[in-house]
Amino acid sequence: MTAALVLSGSRHYGDPWHPFAETSARIAELLHDGGIRTEISGDVDERMAELGVHYPDLLVLNIGDPALNFPDQRNAYAEAAARTGLLAYLAAGRPLLGVHCSSTSLRGVPEWRDIIGGVWVRGRSYHPDYGPLAVSVNRLAQPVTAGLDDFEVIDERYSDLSFAPGNVVIASQFDGALEHPLVWARSYGSAAARVVCDTLGHDVASFDSEGHRALFHRYVDWLLSRV
Repeated sequence: MTAALVLSGSRHYGDPWHPFAETSARIAELLHDGGIRTEISGDVDERMAELGVHYPDLLVLNIGDPALNFPDQRNAYAEAAARTGLLAYLAAGRPLLGVHCSSTSLRGVPEWRDIIGGVWVRGRSYHPDYGPLAVSVNRLAQPVTAGLDDFEVIDERYSDLSFAPGNVVIASQFDGALEHPLVWARSYGSAAARVVCDTLGHDVASFDSEGHRALFHRYVDWLLSRV
């Protein structure tokens, strides 16, 4: 059976604004619905360090930013080992899903922008108030979006991130004529590891959206080469 590891914001990877335990549990439920056995762990640095030896079929990061929230709790040695494990996992061609504020995290990993495809820039990136959000699906991003419709969700609208080249935008939100990508796919490294970043998912209300759930299942299938 396909196995996923969800690393969930805890301790210095947690924060006061995001209910990581709840969103990680909902992600695990969705993965289970797709026939994927899922483990959730809050031991982020430790489990990332093991990735060079123990390869899940899918790695999901649902974590906050320790550099901002709990800088005194960071351990440079543990973070270096975590980076080594993450890079080994990707070098083996294994897939990665980054959820919501994971795009703000791992500032101790110089490769993170190129890996995840887009990162939050302090002092520039922003999100309007939490609330209803119209999500526009890029129907040209096939096969991931084939047959999917635009949808509405209750969430935060991450805006004006710093993007790496090579993203295929899956879904966006619009501020007037200005497009802000919300979900994108890419490949990383010589092994072309498949990566998706979904900046939606502030809380479980986001996953109450039928459209968001449908998109989730579709890009997970792509990550696992089932599409």
